Amino acid sequence: MSVRAAHLVQPGVLRRPSTREPAARTYARSLPIVPVRARGLTIEGADGRRYLDCLSGAGALALGHNHPVVLEAIRGVLDSGAPLHAPDLATPVRDAFVAELLRTLPPDFARHARVRFCGPGETEAMEAALRLVRAATGRTAVVSLTGSHGGDDPAELWGASGDDELGVHLGDFGSEVSRPAGVILEPFAGEGGVVPVPDAWTRRVRRLTAARSVPLIADETQTGVGRTGAFWAVEHSGITPDVMVLSKAVGGSLPLSVVVHRGDLGTGEPGTFHGNQLALAAGTVTLSHVRENALALRAATLGSRMLGRLRDLARDVACVGDVRGRGLMIGVEFVDPEAKGAGPELAAAVRRECLRRGLIVDLGGRHRSVVRLLPPLTISDEQAAAVLDRLGDAVEAVTRARRRAFVQAGRERR
Repeated sequence: MSVRAAHLVQPGVLRRPSTREPAARTYARSLPIVPVRARGLTIEGADGRRYLDCLSGAGALALGHNHPVVLEAIRGVLDSGAPLHAPDLATPVRDAFVAELLRTLPPDFARHARVRFCGPGETEAMEAALRLVRAATGRTAVVSLTGSHGGDDPAELWGASGDDELGVHLGDFGSEVSRPAGVILEPFAGEGGVVPVPDAWTRRVRRLTAARSVPLIADETQTGVGRTGAFWAVEHSGITPDVMVLSKAVGGSLPLSVVVHRGDLGTGEPGTFHGNQLALAAGTVTLSHVRENALALRAATLGSRMLGRLRDLARDVACVGDVRGRGLMIGVEFVDPEAKGAGPELAAAVRRECLRRGLIVDLGGRHRSVVRLLPPLTISDEQAAAVLDRLGDAVEAVTRARRRAFVQAGRERR
């Protein structure tokens, strides 16, 4: 389809989903874009506009859109005549993926690990992990120390009483019945507001769970494959979990989820059809490309520079309450200076202004007051500067509009 033809169909493409699909659609409500082409950091809409995509499929696009090595891998499977659907049968594509995945894992974990394929999404992977630890321990309760999907703030456990509170959850009183089947730890609260979990606290959680024989599940669905400046976020603290839940970037832009676990936790219970051949091929080359090109280290270095510049911005803007992150997982939290609380309206306004300037960002946090940046690991220095320029312009525009509104309100009161 030509750009002109795409431009003509855009209004209908934007309008029809509201009459055909449920209101549960998330990104479509805030991103009125009809993407027709994409490469790397850039998306081109049907209206001919180009956008810098710092959403990256909620972190699923480690190498950005349509990276050449990913396209070549997919074409290779298609051209080979290999079956695209092979349930859980052994195939060369599957074998290559497992070998590359094990190569990237912490050595102490990989040495005794088993790889379990699940349904295509992260929800299926977490469900599989929970079934695994429940079957292995004979227990049912699960403690979740995560701030992403449940909306809980992991910082509530980081204080001086954190060990005591967690100990109660883990069965400090010696009762086997009181102990949970597992503890879910997200080493970096992504959708929960881009909150890096302190490494020392992560190590304490590992010690407590190990002492009580409670399996520790590391949720790496968004933090894995170099995103936080290490290949896997648990590497920052040096811990070895019992289970890792992997999704998003591990499929190389295609839906794939995997549970990696200690071999002695494994059960032989059957699962569903899993291991899409195209996703396995795309995931293999993504993992190897990130590993061979040291893109995790690149994310750490560039992310540190971006955080520094954003903190310079925050010093001059009252409505920016905090800038935080690790690697290329960055959050800018907005606050309402008058109300002295979260500023979700400000964050939403900044996202709208970003979009007007051709920058796609996400929101997160309990109050949706954190603007999140998740650029691909392949982003260049020049592109990173452009992202920060556009975000800075958006923040300035929102600040000016807010100032004008206060002046106008003051005149009306007089």
